[in-house]
Amino acid sequence: MKEEFKLVQYSRQGRRKGDLSKFCLENAKKVQKFHSSFPIYEQTPLFSFQNTADELGLGDISIKDESFRFGLNAFKVLGGSFAIGNYMAQEISRKIDDFTYNNLVSKETRDALGEMTFVTATDGNHGRGVAWTAKTLKQKAVIYMPKGSAKERLENILREGAEASITDMNYDDAVRFAHKQAEEKGWIMVQDTAWEGYEDIPLWIMQGYGTMAYEAYTQISEKPTHIFLQAGVGSMAGAVTAFFASIYKEDCPLITIVEPNKADCIYRTAEAQDGKLHCVTGEMDTIMAGLACGEPCSIGWEILREYADNFISCPDYVAAQGMRIMGNPTKGDPRIISGESGAVTFGIVAEIMRNPNLREWREKLKLDRNARVLCFSTEGDTDKGGYQSIVWDGAWAGIRRQEC
Repeated sequence: MKEEFKLVQYSRQGRRKGDLSKFCLENAKKVQKFHSSFPIYEQTPLFSFQNTADELGLGDISIKDESFRFGLNAFKVLGGSFAIGNYMAQEISRKIDDFTYNNLVSKETRDALGEMTFVTATDGNHGRGVAWTAKTLKQKAVIYMPKGSAKERLENILREGAEASITDMNYDDAVRFAHKQAEEKGWIMVQDTAWEGYEDIPLWIMQGYGTMAYEAYTQISEKPTHIFLQAGVGSMAGAVTAFFASIYKEDCPLITIVEPNKADCIYRTAEAQDGKLHCVTGEMDTIMAGLACGEPCSIGWEILREYADNFISCPDYVAAQGMRIMGNPTKGDPRIISGESGAVTFGIVAEIMRNPNLREWREKLKLDRNARVLCFSTEGDTDKGGYQSIVWDGAWAGIRRQEC
């Protein structure tokens, strides 16, 4: 497959009709309150890349660094923990609004629920978050990983006490397998991909991501003009989009969704504009393992269809470039260690501003000296060998821009 830059833009006229109440500021505060009840909770930092922004020709770049989240090096635990907490609360007729970590681990809750097993499919970060939550709440987890998953990510999950294995399936087939196992064995599926009859837990996972958005909102010194969000199935992108759209309404920052060429199901769905979800099949061998998802989350897409402004499909080297620049920014800016899936949004911003072949995109996306950009580095070096290969050895650096 030839890697290339592709852009679809949506006009705001006639859109912005979706219900955002489940992701509003009030609900995000409740989600953050739940997460803050965990003893390990700390707000992750938001860094300004002001000097790098100046060099790129932008007003400012702010990056939320999720490598500090719960000691797990990625944001995904926010979704899994909130979904599991909701499920456990619901099973004993409690509301999550007043159900904290102490309630979850109490003898009363354990006596009422007994031992539960949570199952999911993952490239690593989500599964590690589910495994950590299950262990923390004294429950069990079974994790299935797609073919090609990094061994280090598997080992991280195993260290959390879960039963875990790398399968010979792609991500979406691994999701189907996990669902089948849940149905046959009475396990609880914790997945952010929604389908008919399975929507409550994906919604809770998306709401869990609201803590990241809410923190960024409270940390940022000035309202951003642009927000760039990476998408796998689109659940995180949908959740963050919904949060900011509910706050800023018609004055919402321009929101751009970014995916790898080899797994751009959201882009394809946006491009088609036919009311159907469009999937990517096959191995999806992108370096952005966390975004290697071929089937959009229906709940996430419903939000993005109404509130996102731009959809980009890009080559893998963009993520590699983002990793290198974030790790070596302009003097005076902080260094961020960001994994492949975490760095692609910053990478595409840098590429648009530096690549002469994308000059027209700067105008289309209104990226200039007045632009204040917000990105989320959703993972650190969760595969340290892969990270080193890219930033030390220059893997994925040799593709010439003119070929794209």
